[in-house]
Amino acid sequence: MRSGATSETILAFDFGAKRIGIAVGESALRTAHALSTVAVPAEQVLDSVAKIVAEWKPARFVVGRPAHEDGTPHAMTARCERFARQLSARFRLPSSFVDERYTSIDAETALREQGVRTKNQRGQSDSLAAAFILERYFESLT
Repeated sequence: MRSGATSETILAFDFGAKRIGIAVGESALRTAHALSTVAVPAEQVLDSVAKIVAEWKPARFVVGRPAHEDGTPHAMTARCERFARQLSARFRLPSSFVDERYTSIDAETALREQGVRTKNQRGQSDSLAAAFILERYFESLT
């Protein structure tokens, strides 16, 4: 971050069909922390996110954009992009996309290395994947 630039709180999302992992970070520190996982019916997701937005007061959103291994879009890509548009419209904040390929695998590996059993990883891996997405965003700023 450039000298004199202000720090912004950023919320990142690992979008999934059943769960959405959420992480928070500060742009000046360029650190990301797993926050929570939202697993509610699709029509209630933005209401659940609203509580987190009210608490953290982010300046922007970062959404992990899923794609095939070669980078081409697939069915979840369109759903994720729609989610990002809904976030931006509802909260009047900008959204950025980051390639999310392998972040879920990286999160599961990290949790396994910490001794978290596979059956206990479900919610933790989604929010940790969101933290990895946010770290990728910060890396892209340099």
